[in-house]
Amino acid sequence: MIYLDNAATTRTKPPAVAQAVLEALSSYGNCGRGGHEGALSAARTIYETREKLADLLGCPRADHVCFTQNSTQALNIAISGLLSPEDHILSTDLEHNSVLRPLYRLRERGAGVDFVPADRRGRLDYGAFERLLRPETRAVVCTHASNLTGDVVDIAFVGRFARAHGLLFLLDASQTAGVLSIDMAALGADVVCFTGHKSLMGPQGTGGLCLREGLEIRPFAVGGTGVQSYSEAQPAEYPTRLEAGTLNGHGLAGLSAALDFLNETGAETVHAHEDALARRFYKAVRDLPGVTVYGDPAAPLRAPIVTLNIGNLDSAEVSDELAERFAVATRPGAHCAPRLHRALGTTDQGAVRFSWSWFNTEAETDAAAEAVAILAREAQAE
Repeated sequence: MIYLDNAATTRTKPPAVAQAVLEALSSYGNCGRGGHEGALSAARTIYETREKLADLLGCPRADHVCFTQNSTQALNIAISGLLSPEDHILSTDLEHNSVLRPLYRLRERGAGVDFVPADRRGRLDYGAFERLLRPETRAVVCTHASNLTGDVVDIAFVGRFARAHGLLFLLDASQTAGVLSIDMAALGADVVCFTGHKSLMGPQGTGGLCLREGLEIRPFAVGGTGVQSYSEAQPAEYPTRLEAGTLNGHGLAGLSAALDFLNETGAETVHAHEDALARRFYKAVRDLPGVTVYGDPAAPLRAPIVTLNIGNLDSAEVSDELAERFAVATRPGAHCAPRLHRALGTTDQGAVRFSWSWFNTEAETDAAAEAVAILAREAQAE
């Protein structure tokens, strides 16, 4: 199987990831629930993982890296814990449902929500940030890169806009943490939400949010933390403030190993490899008759994603053909990005997404491009 669905989850992980999870399963106790070696080993690894993520993402304090199951949970915590029905929020047409649905739910309770529009090529109208601004605007919530097209948002612009107007800036780094440079302090981001199982190459069930110092987030869930057990309220200190219940210590051990791999290999080296493969594929398919590529794959900075359609063929049909005939794994359909599909005009057809990781090769990329060429020729012949 040529696995090109890494934007959904990286299937191939660094070998040390599985080994770390296995060792944790056989030796870890519960972090914060005892002073024995098993509990202390879990606590040490979890804190070291916070430190590695703080360093990677520019978070000023390791204890302000709070763990969740995934970026969806992190985004729900940030949006529900910082924003209220009296607020107005700006977002974009590029967003995933992990941003959209929490915002829509808040809108149902009375909040105002406006979206910076994208055109038929998926390009944002950056001038709309100013046009959509209101006196009651409280925050900007946006993705770093579209999970549908791979197009990167100019988050430096968004950060400047947010600072100029005294707005909170919540960044969804689901597709970029580990593959693109992020310095939340330099960007002026108040929250960066990430997941561990994509470009960070860690296990599923890991993710979190990095917080700037001084930010007050209402806890999304309350419960056991291993500390202040006689208090009726959730502890106010981070990270326990946002970490009710037992953490996924085993998964975080794997994420820690993945971060070691990224640091040793170099995130810039990883990105250069993935980017080169995505551009190689794009050059091979962009001029094929009947093939439409979405977004701007020629842009200087991108997530390693190329998304396309072949004629009027349903994207699920194309993806099935790629899997069954050519052993190429891709993602068809709506990609949890309904607003961008409407902007692109692909609501009914969906689109086929190809996405790369460090462990993909040129040979795999060329084979996938040839498979697209064959299907495109067959579609032209019909």
